Amino acid sequence: KRIINTLVEENKVTGWDDPRVASIAGLRRRGYTPDSIREFCRRIGVTKMDNQVEMSMLEACIRDDLNANAPRAMAVMDPVKIVIENYPEGEQELLDAPNHPNDPEMGSRQVTFSREIWIEREDFRESANKKFKRLVLDKEVRLRNAYVIRADRVETDDNGEIQTIYCHYDAETLGKDPADGRKVKGVIHWVSAETAKEAEFRVYDRLFQVPNPAAEEDLFSTLNPESLVIKKGFVEANLANAKLGENFQFERLGYYCMDQDADTEARLIFNQTVGLRDSWAKIEQQQATES
Repeated sequence: KRIINTLVEENKVTGWDDPRVASIAGLRRRGYTPDSIREFCRRIGVTKMDNQVEMSMLEACIRDDLNANAPRAMAVMDPVKIVIENYPEGEQELLDAPNHPNDPEMGSRQVTFSREIWIEREDFRESANKKFKRLVLDKEVRLRNAYVIRADRVETDDNGEIQTIYCHYDAETLGKDPADGRKVKGVIHWVSAETAKEAEFRVYDRLFQVPNPAAEEDLFSTLNPESLVIKKGFVEANLANAKLGENFQFERLGYYCMDQDADTEARLIFNQTVGLRDSWAKIEQQQATES
C-alpha cells in the first residue's frame, strides 16, 4: 500500500484503480474475475511469514479462467487494408463464427464479410520463409471463419509503407478446403472495413521491471516505460454492444475487457487483461541465470 500510495501521489499511475496496480480496484478494472483471484489464493496458500509470489502465478489463474469462459471476438490493432478484387462491390454477407471453439453451448455470432477488410499489419509480408504461416505476396491464407484469399499486389505510400493489399478469394472455400486438394496452412483474423467499429486498446504490461521494486534504492527507476501502450484499431461490429467489464478473447491477441472510460467518453475502450502466453517467462529465466 505504501508503494501504491507513493505512485499515486507522484502521478506515476492514474489512481488506486489504475489497471497496472495490484489493488482490488485495479485488478477489477483490468478484467480479473473473482474466480481467478480466489483460485490464486488457493494456489499460494496462507503463511505468517513474509513471502513473495511471482506475478506469473496470478496471470496464470486469470488466463486459465478466461480461456475457458471468455467468448472469442476479432479485433485488429495495427490495421492494414485488404481489397478483395473479385468480390462483388457493394455486397456483404453474414458468416457464422463460434463464440468459443471448445464450448458449443456458448453459441455463435454472425460477422460481416465484405470486399474490403482490415488485417493486422504484422500478418502480411511481401516475402517470407516457410515458417511464416500468414499472408505472403503470391501465396494463400485462410481468413478466420471465412474464405481462402491470395495476395496479388500491394500499394504503398511515398515512404514505401504498405497502404493496401490487393487479393482475390476462392468462393468455394467457405467452411471447407480447396476442391483441388491444395493445402492452406495459415489462418489470420480480420474485421470488415465496412462495418467494424473504431476502438482504443490499452495494452498493459507489468508496472515494474524487477520482481521486488521495494528492495531497490530508487523505486521510480524500476518502472517499466512500456507498462501502458495505447493502440487504435477496429473491432467486429458485435462489440458495439459490449458491457462494462465484459471479458473477451481477441483471437491471437490476448484477453481484453471493456474499460469504464468507455461510458464517460462514449467510445469503445478495451483494457488488456493478460496475454495469451507468459511473455515474461524467458526474461525472468534470463535474470535468474545472470544473478
